[in-house]
Amino acid sequence: MRPEETTYRSSDGTPLPMCVWRPEKPRAALVYLHGIQSHSGWYEASSRRLASAGVAVYQIERRGSGTDSAHERGHVDRAEIWLADVALAAERARDETETAGVHLLGVSWGGKLAVASAAARPDLYRSLMLAAPGLCPRVDLGAWAKVRVAKCLALGRDLARFPIPLADPHLFTENPERVRTIAADPLALREVTARFLYESRRLDRLVRRAAGAVDVPVLLALAERDRIMDNPATRALVARLGAPRHRIVEYAGASHTLEFEPDPEPYFRDLVAWIDGVEAA
Repeated sequence: MRPEETTYRSSDGTPLPMCVWRPEKPRAALVYLHGIQSHSGWYEASSRRLASAGVAVYQIERRGSGTDSAHERGHVDRAEIWLADVALAAERARDETETAGVHLLGVSWGGKLAVASAAARPDLYRSLMLAAPGLCPRVDLGAWAKVRVAKCLALGRDLARFPIPLADPHLFTENPERVRTIAADPLALREVTARFLYESRRLDRLVRRAAGAVDVPVLLALAERDRIMDNPATRALVARLGAPRHRIVEYAGASHTLEFEPDPEPYFRDLVAWIDGVEAA
């Protein structure tokens, strides 16, 4: 199965890339949010697997990431723009598949965007699926870099650029083939603007304030050997969500990007089983 490469109109009316994996008779719909450095191409295998199980998958590129060339790379003006973009993609997925609501899957940094989106528009979503979500990171900017970001913002230099502190591909995976792929990926985002970093922090605060407003079932998938995220802190935060029920799965020996494990099928199978369970409830 191959995706349909298309665009959708974002919250400011500009186009954003979207890959749609469309089974012949979709029984559910899912909006897929990638991480800070990644793009939709990293998650083709899980999207294909979900689509083969009858789930229509809408992979969106965050503005300024991946194949998006219509916006300033690695930049956003306000965190609320991210939320509005996700809501518009979810509305399109819901309308095209004629489903009552869509599932929302957020990977890594996309996980915190998914939590904030689910809290902002609970009417759109059937469930929230978080894969090694960026809710409680162990990797962060250094103290001096944070000072420089603050100075740039105070001087109006919102577009000043800073490297994402994830330069080592081994942070994502120990799969040698995937390590080489990440290192050579021309679409990976390596740096972001000072404004992006500030709005990402604002998104963290939005997530914590809105935690109790998440009223859909939540699946949390964790990697046992995650070097990017703090798993115990993530478990504690997810426990605070106002979800009617949640399930936590931790994959033994796995690194941060579950998609890149030598055998990701157990993870893929759990994603399908979760959707099956929610749809049947």
